Amino acid sequence: MLGTFANIFKIPDLRNKILFTIALLVIYRIGYHIPVPGFDQEQITKQAASRDKETPLGRAAETLQMFTGGTLSHSSLFGLGIMPYISASIILMLLGEIYPPLRKLRQEGASGHKKINEYTRYLTVPLCIIQALMFMRMAALDGYTYPGMHLRAIIMGVLGMTAGTIFLMWLGEQIDEYGIGNGISLIIMAGILARMPAAVIGVIEKTDLRVASEPGTYGILTLVFLVAAFVLVVAGAILITQGQRRIPIQQAKQMRGHRMYGGARHYLPLRVNHGGVMPIIFASSLMMFPPIILQQLARIEALGGSVVMQKIMEAFRPMAYTYNVVYIVLIFVFAYFWTTVQFQPKDMAKNLRDRGSFIPGLRPGYRTAEYLETVMIRITYFGAAFLAIIAVVPSVVTQIFGVDYITASFLGGTGLLIVVSVSLDLVQRIEANLLMRNYEGFSSAGRIKGAYS
Repeated sequence: MLGTFANIFKIPDLRNKILFTIALLVIYRIGYHIPVPGFDQEQITKQAASRDKETPLGRAAETLQMFTGGTLSHSSLFGLGIMPYISASIILMLLGEIYPPLRKLRQEGASGHKKINEYTRYLTVPLCIIQALMFMRMAALDGYTYPGMHLRAIIMGVLGMTAGTIFLMWLGEQIDEYGIGNGISLIIMAGILARMPAAVIGVIEKTDLRVASEPGTYGILTLVFLVAAFVLVVAGAILITQGQRRIPIQQAKQMRGHRMYGGARHYLPLRVNHGGVMPIIFASSLMMFPPIILQQLARIEALGGSVVMQKIMEAFRPMAYTYNVVYIVLIFVFAYFWTTVQFQPKDMAKNLRDRGSFIPGLRPGYRTAEYLETVMIRITYFGAAFLAIIAVVPSVVTQIFGVDYITASFLGGTGLLIVVSVSLDLVQRIEANLLMRNYEGFSSAGRIKGAYS
């Protein structure tokens, strides 16, 4: 393993890519601490520290920060993170399924994708302005601006946070082009990793290894469970990310002159977790709204005292059984939805037929497409089930062991799943560069299993 790390820095091109990527991530963390002018940062930080994280708004803010890599604990230039760009990408991806011109651009190859990326950048700007305006307006109404700078602080805040997100988008694109790894994913992972040490320190500070531990502290059993959950989630994330269903593909034989060509047998890999972490992100984002909406409706005098309203609010409390059941259902729905958008069995069957390949025992065309769709539906079920288990682990740990939800989510939930998935992708890219230059990979057996089709 140490020899492999030494080989990485023996290759000038790979070494420069890694150092360039690290430098841009350092720039991102520096910008994380640059405040927006016009706002009293001490008041905002104190309010964020004293905020009840178990309320719907508190839970939504913490979840948003974990997914975006941004921070709302102080009005940083990078406070919105990269979420507006991700939202714009998702919007255009969904529009590509129902809007023919966008669908046509997707089919044009590299030039079409370049044009879609350009539209994504344009759409990111208004999304940034809307989100930054909401945050700045809320902070200004709470009295966090300096005297006499109310309007100017909002304007500077909107412009600053919009420019910050656009700069993060540019950093991600530079990493894609000149660095190594997926730039946007690495920025999100860097934001999560930066918050993990605080979660670990919080666990250590509250740990009490005595037999009769005091209330509010973590005993030996709780600590063992947290460590076990951490190990199991990491192992499960690796297994489900690398998991594939390999479909045998036979190439048709062809006579060219007096020689026979083709006839090779290979495999078509179908990923078990085709949607990655996107189903959890979609489901989590959607589940933010019911508790917030119900909390606002409860303030209405006619509804606040209603027994039915109280029951509904209790059912959609983040730790409630009904809330978690709906959450799991949404994860399954979005897992299948994302797979439907990304995986096109008809196009795949057509490409196989055009290349003279076929699945043994199946006719090319419609029958092949039907078979691929059936297989993907079945394996997506297991991928979605794993994501659902990962999503509810923090709630289970919080309910049974009394661990803080944010700590549990970092040590055994979605945040850890994102870190593991992005790290695997980064390791595979580095290993591909090593193998391409006749160096050994990270594994003594050769390539990392499942890393390549």
